[in-house]
Amino acid sequence: MLHLTKITITQFKNYSGAIFDFSERVIGICGLNGKGKTNLLDAIYYSCFTKSYFSKTDGVTVQFDKDGFRIESFFIREGEAQQVVCIHRGVGKKELLLNEVPYERASQHVGKFPVVMIAPDDIELITGSGEERRHFIDRILSQVDGHYLQQLILYNKVLQQRNSLLKRFAEQGKTDWPLLDVLDQQLIVPGNFIYDKRKLFCEQLLPLVLQFYKQIANNEELVTLQYDSRLNETGFEALLSQFRDKDLLLQRTNAGIHKDELNMQLNDRAFKAIASQGQRKSLLFALKLAEFELLKRNKGFAPLLLLDDVFEKLDDNRMQHLLHWVCNENAGQVFITDTHKDRLEEAFKGLSVNYQVIEL
Repeated sequence: MLHLTKITITQFKNYSGAIFDFSERVIGICGLNGKGKTNLLDAIYYSCFTKSYFSKTDGVTVQFDKDGFRIESFFIREGEAQQVVCIHRGVGKKELLLNEVPYERASQHVGKFPVVMIAPDDIELITGSGEERRHFIDRILSQVDGHYLQQLILYNKVLQQRNSLLKRFAEQGKTDWPLLDVLDQQLIVPGNFIYDKRKLFCEQLLPLVLQFYKQIANNEELVTLQYDSRLNETGFEALLSQFRDKDLLLQRTNAGIHKDELNMQLNDRAFKAIASQGQRKSLLFALKLAEFELLKRNKGFAPLLLLDDVFEKLDDNRMQHLLHWVCNENAGQVFITDTHKDRLEEAFKGLSVNYQVIEL
């Protein structure tokens, strides 16, 4: 079991300094917009994933006119007390410590305290570009398998080097074929590893998504997911060779696992093209709960579940199905934000669970 008991936040987003104690498994966080509900969830997420859920760089998470931030979190993980400290000093790399012992690399922490966040902008997972869906897959697999994360970091590093080399070829008007061959070989090994892991992952994901979609939407609509990759038909080495002329022309790598897609269909048609708002939201929550379930199966305990502003995004019927699962059928700790305290408490009382409500 994973349980967050306390978090201390200093100079993170709108928090100059704040301490929160969590005494129950189900936590409601209420307050008007702008009070810091989402930022509190993001601080929890940062403690687990070493980065903000909403920001790509740490700099923008530092409170305005301050030089850095500090987040200290206290967990109970499988019966043992754990302390996590995240420090960003404004310059240089961030510092991460587990039980006062510093990590050599932030990536070593990912997966130790699994977490799933559901936020309003996540609808981009359904309606946005393939990058959103690749990131979704990578985030889960990075928490499940530390080696996957290292291979992903390596792939992106080599990909950046290869793209820089292609641009240099164009600028200088000459090519260094042996160097390009070397980078191709360096890209192929992690690329094939990532492809194999993603393909297996998607096979595990589909039945879970279908199960949760039926529970939330309460119907029998035919939803399908398919992992679409050029590597399904062609080996990576042949693929790079096949696209080399196009790469030289466009000065970037046009084939590889960074172009893969998770295709979603509803009744054999593109999901985002025909689905209603309710259907899109149902599929979003189904994907997120499938993420939760896969992490739980692989870790042996439930991850933290962070639900931001979900009452505004689902109708009453879908909301009832969602809360019943996350609070009654799930044994993990759940954090739910809402602007209305009465609505939170009414929902919790209807579920007959012990809960704590924090007002901001």
